[in-house]
Amino acid sequence: MSRIERVQTSPYQDQKPGTSGLRKRTVVFETQPRYTHNFIQSILAAAAAEPDKEPDSTLVVGGDGRYYNTEAIGIIVSMAAAYGIGRLVIGQNGIVSTPAVSCLIRKINAIGGIILTASHNPGGTEGDVGIKFNTANGGPASELVTDKIFQISKTIEEYAICPDLKVDLSKIGKQEFDLENKFKPFTVEIVDSVEAYASMLRGIFDFTALKELFSGTNSLKIRLDALHGVMGPYVKRILCEELGAPANSAVNCVPLEDFGGHHPDPNLTYAADLVAAMKSGDYDFGAAFDGDGDRNMILGKHGFFVNPSDSVAVIAANIFSIPYFKQTGVRGFARSMPTSGALDRVAKATQIALYETPTGWKFFGNLMDANKLSLCGEESFGTGSDHIREKDGLWAVLAWLSIIATRKMSVEDIMKEHWQKYGRNFFTRYDYEEVDGEAAGKMMKDLEALITDRKYVGHKFKLCKDEYVVEKADNFEYSDPIDGSISRNQGLRIVFTDGSRLIFRLSGTGSAGATVRIYIDSYTNDKGKIFKDAQEMLAPLVKIAMSVSQIQERTGRTAPTVIT
Repeated sequence: MSRIERVQTSPYQDQKPGTSGLRKRTVVFETQPRYTHNFIQSILAAAAAEPDKEPDSTLVVGGDGRYYNTEAIGIIVSMAAAYGIGRLVIGQNGIVSTPAVSCLIRKINAIGGIILTASHNPGGTEGDVGIKFNTANGGPASELVTDKIFQISKTIEEYAICPDLKVDLSKIGKQEFDLENKFKPFTVEIVDSVEAYASMLRGIFDFTALKELFSGTNSLKIRLDALHGVMGPYVKRILCEELGAPANSAVNCVPLEDFGGHHPDPNLTYAADLVAAMKSGDYDFGAAFDGDGDRNMILGKHGFFVNPSDSVAVIAANIFSIPYFKQTGVRGFARSMPTSGALDRVAKATQIALYETPTGWKFFGNLMDANKLSLCGEESFGTGSDHIREKDGLWAVLAWLSIIATRKMSVEDIMKEHWQKYGRNFFTRYDYEEVDGEAAGKMMKDLEALITDRKYVGHKFKLCKDEYVVEKADNFEYSDPIDGSISRNQGLRIVFTDGSRLIFRLSGTGSAGATVRIYIDSYTNDKGKIFKDAQEMLAPLVKIAMSVSQIQERTGRTAPTVIT
């Protein structure tokens, strides 16, 4: 019989969830008394069903395997039991990818899930820890829910816990616990998190056609890098064991608490080993995943890079290469506001509705739940569809492989043919990570004052032969067409008369300081220019962005941390 204790606590004022939950340095969670307990209690109180109304309610729990995940799961188990949750479904060893959590929530009709991940941020004792809540639709909690969590966290005085309750995370099956003053036992079910997700993918893609890619003398040679994140077991089981890709196609597939000391971020900077391997010419297709498996990077032979904004556009243009969409039809496309307009070109040509949302997958989820959206993407290496309510890295890889199987073309040829048909959106993103928060905030405030002045429209920038005239400048605001909610301050935009855009945002995914992101997007359908280098084509707009923001002068940074 496990006893329930009520523990007095004091609130913290810094537990405001960002774009995807609460992210802080590991030391914050480890050393600040009851920091994790407070936030978990706030989630349970704000988002879980009332225990007297839902005595058999179920929560899904899992994480990306980073340092502190096991300890945090232990806290969640003991607090969920005391709070009155009837059942927890947890991935074996506490490891579940973010897409698989969404899959499980929807499959078992859970009231939601707690995901222990800081996504693409580094892990380990010197890295980051993250905790986020997903609601019953399988997607990230809405701003209404996260605001409620934050308000509770600022006033919390006590929490309930079963301090003696211990769970074996390694053993698949059910474990039941009798609790004092409870008529029903508390159940913890440890599951194989890969199988439910794999079963879902079998119903979306033609696995027979995909298997053929890896058979015969001209089989596709691939290299998949899990970056020592959660995706290792998924890649091994689905791509290698089931679809027949050679076992050595997948590398860095053992999840590590510190991701091998590297940044588990699938971009050209942090996935440098994959880029080097692809440049050798030994592989036809390459992909990398982030720590929790919801992001992806696609590469072709000789390291040909597919910009994420282009990736979702290509999938949209070839969407019926995926059997799932032949069955469901295509209801709509969507992209986050900073993502390039490449998807817009496909939507216009196919006469399919296109939605522009703020950054954050929860906005896509609202559209999906209303049956208005089938495919969506963000420039931050996230792509997905309405099969779940999260972006899905492995889904995106299988989508590309399905297109290759159908088109019988290389990644580079598919991409170049796409540009010839739809034109090309040259796109880049400059990330300035861990900038002084006060300096970054002042820079953004002054920039907003500058560009929202009525006189700014019509302003001309002259650089050599190029002239850019401001057509529109604002702070992006989104009115959700489903629930009518208004999301303000979603990014500063400067739109020029030729359709080029500069966007400035403070990211909500960092754990220390501030991350400033600058996005540059420019379209051309000039056949003589579409194959040129993106950085070369965008150089004039980059100069304007540096000048307008004065980011070097304001932050002291002479160069971005990462260029995508």
